[in-house]
Amino acid sequence: MPETETCWALLERVAASGPLKRATRLQELLFYVGKRSLKDGCDRVHEQEIGTKVFRRPDSYDTSVDNIVRTNVSDLRKRIETYFNSEGSHETLIMEIPRGSYVPVFRYRAVDPEIPGEIESDLQSAGVESSLPAAEASSVHVHPAWMPIALVISLALIVALAAGCVYFWSRYRALYQPLYSWQSKPAVAELWSQFLNANPNTDIVISDTGIGLVEALSRKTFPLNDYLSRSYISQLQSAEMSPDMHTAVNRILSWNLANPDEFMLARRILALDPLGKYMHLYNARNYMPDLIKRDNVILIGARKSNPWDELFDSRMNFITEFDSPRVINRAPANGEQATYLPTDADGYCVVAYLPNSDHNGMVLLIEGTNAEATEAASDFLLSEDQLSSFKKTLHVSELPYFQVLLKVSAVRGTPLSASVEAYRIYSGPHQN
Repeated sequence: MPETETCWALLERVAASGPLKRATRLQELLFYVGKRSLKDGCDRVHEQEIGTKVFRRPDSYDTSVDNIVRTNVSDLRKRIETYFNSEGSHETLIMEIPRGSYVPVFRYRAVDPEIPGEIESDLQSAGVESSLPAAEASSVHVHPAWMPIALVISLALIVALAAGCVYFWSRYRALYQPLYSWQSKPAVAELWSQFLNANPNTDIVISDTGIGLVEALSRKTFPLNDYLSRSYISQLQSAEMSPDMHTAVNRILSWNLANPDEFMLARRILALDPLGKYMHLYNARNYMPDLIKRDNVILIGARKSNPWDELFDSRMNFITEFDSPRVINRAPANGEQATYLPTDADGYCVVAYLPNSDHNGMVLLIEGTNAEATEAASDFLLSEDQLSSFKKTLHVSELPYFQVLLKVSAVRGTPLSASVEAYRIYSGPHQN
């Protein structure tokens, strides 16, 4: 077992590395479990203890309802693995947090066996005579008569290697192009290439349907801070409700619910990144402030069930409300309505493409008044015809940041058509 000081020094290097240096909450989590293990000598650290000490949950919080520790430890495991596979590939000592445990484990990396030449060199430096014959130990010389044959063989190998490279490249392109067919669509590629670069990653956050149901039942709306701290749970438990209602609310909060229509939309977006390198899916309940500061983010669902929308509420002109389904137009232009009410035949969807608050990443918000409207948003964002037509409407050569209100006609759960009812754009392609 390595010395404690050596393990702690490695832990500090991991915490300061690229995968973790901007994730302050994950750094705090790593230092806490590392201290409990290395300095306090604990062989087990319980989930409830971490939730209380690191994530500021109440001492009696219910881990079956709030899985923030499990979610963050899972993310931490991935980042630690990324470190040792990249900038930490030189480390002889490695660290991991095994599944089913919250305690870091340290072990030495497996050493590759030495090649015979290195063994021979080590023997000679140690003063041990080699058992190889002198003829084999000396340098190998090619007789001049063999030079033309060797040259022909070398050229043949080079030609064969080049032919193999061409073949495998053509096979790679044949497999690659169907996976990334969206790159051949100019308007679609212009939008989605902003979300599919290696740095930063893109997080797709779908609604927490449970909080939406609870707010509807209790007739309360909880701000993002209450949602993150989980203080809304204690507020609901102390609220004046019948015993049956309290039971129903607690049961709903114990489930990690998601909207199936939003999940299908997320799947269509995730298909743009078939190898899963740059896009990651989250439920709103499991998402973290550290990620939204660092990554691009796609928020699906209105404020009622996706509290993260609150961060961008002040920048939105079109607001989707669900208590009485409608879209509010905060500053109607000529010919626009102040309120758009969905009907049995028509729904509305708000799509906003914005910079994040630090202007170092992109934000995409999708808020539909019903399932058909949400599906229509994916058609709009992934359709070359609709995006290029929208660019022509804007009279721009590059797609700017925008907000658009789509009117969606549907029948029997299927969107038939979507038209641009109103929009707002920002000057310049990437200026707020």
